[in-house]
Amino acid sequence: MTEILQAVRGMNDVLPDDSAAWQQLEDAAREVFADYGYREIRLPLLERTELFKRSIGEFTDIVEKEMYTFEDRGGDSLTLRPEATASIVRACLGNGLLHNQRQKVWCMGPMFRYERPQKGRYRQFHQIDVEALGFPGPDVDAELILMTARLWKKLGVRGLALKLNSLGTPESRRDYRAKLVSYFEARLDTLDEDSRRRLSGNPLRILDSKNPAMAEVIQGAPLITDHLDEESAAHFARLRAHLDAATIPYVVNPRLVRGLDYYSRTVFEWVTTDLGSQDAVCSGGRYDGLVAQLGGGPTPAIGWALGEERIVEIMRLQGLVTAVGKPDVYLVLAGEAAEAAGLGVAERLRDAVPGLKVEVNCGGGSFKSQMKRADKSGARFAVILGDNEAALGTAALKSLRDDSGQREIAQADLGNELTQALRTAAA
Repeated sequence: MTEILQAVRGMNDVLPDDSAAWQQLEDAAREVFADYGYREIRLPLLERTELFKRSIGEFTDIVEKEMYTFEDRGGDSLTLRPEATASIVRACLGNGLLHNQRQKVWCMGPMFRYERPQKGRYRQFHQIDVEALGFPGPDVDAELILMTARLWKKLGVRGLALKLNSLGTPESRRDYRAKLVSYFEARLDTLDEDSRRRLSGNPLRILDSKNPAMAEVIQGAPLITDHLDEESAAHFARLRAHLDAATIPYVVNPRLVRGLDYYSRTVFEWVTTDLGSQDAVCSGGRYDGLVAQLGGGPTPAIGWALGEERIVEIMRLQGLVTAVGKPDVYLVLAGEAAEAAGLGVAERLRDAVPGLKVEVNCGGGSFKSQMKRADKSGARFAVILGDNEAALGTAALKSLRDDSGQREIAQADLGNELTQALRTAAA
């Protein structure tokens, strides 16, 4: 027997029974973004490797360990995108969208990182990403956070907590970095292998270590919030004032640094206790130097990304999945003449009642087997068409969810009858 091939490790199929939750999340996100004036941008999955080395940073785990990178037939080094922000900046610069303009954009789709697969962390994962480019003040920082809070409210998601920090400017961060290096060098024997490697390249990432053995030494490290430049401190205070005025609760976490080199000033995370160690579900921050770093002019910018897999899992755990994709009507066709007429009847029904979900029995089968399929489909009603009904221009309408029986109706009246029956059933 030929072996059935399985999906690549860490890259999962989303099956029809599961996709309803994804659609629910994505539909809610589209509605919220439109309410705030953000527009969709669509990006390629493949980018030049140099884009991520220049933006994310060569000493990050993503670039050093996790990117899917290969050389194409033309000799170019290409990478499956591990995140979306750098691609959005590249697209805006390459298409002139930042020339005397500001942009509020969003995208969604798969990202790729070679990580150890575990619950909530996959090698192909899906993100919804939102970016605001050209906005310098803390008001847009607050707007992006308020947008996430509104998305949680729209979905009904409960129990998410907001963590905030400021990383200051690159200049103030360099001063803080020197103090941090000095502190950890004096305690070199307490550092694990990853932290020793990061010490020379990206010491702030040591603060983000998940190794419990590192907790005590990290706890004693200098706090970045004690070393902010005056302007960054004022920016952070104004952001908190905006959130306080909007009654958005948060916790200032001076150890929150984020994993990418391009962040400056505001950084934040929404976290949950529902998913174990994979607690961050939405993360973001300001990256005022990235546009210039990628060849553009000085441009302030901020954005966030949420992991769809993690939000969908929370929705399931909290019983919030409501979109089930069931048809309203299942069309049973008994006989050759009925089969010939059936698709036309279904089309006229869809024309008569916009939005009506009609599933037609395809592939034949006995009347009994078709009725079993109708019941299994989850439809509330069956429309039964036999050869006699096809000749007379009638059909039988039968409820599948109660004992009200069935009645004969002219095909021309099916739309009105179904509209009324569905309205009554929903009341």
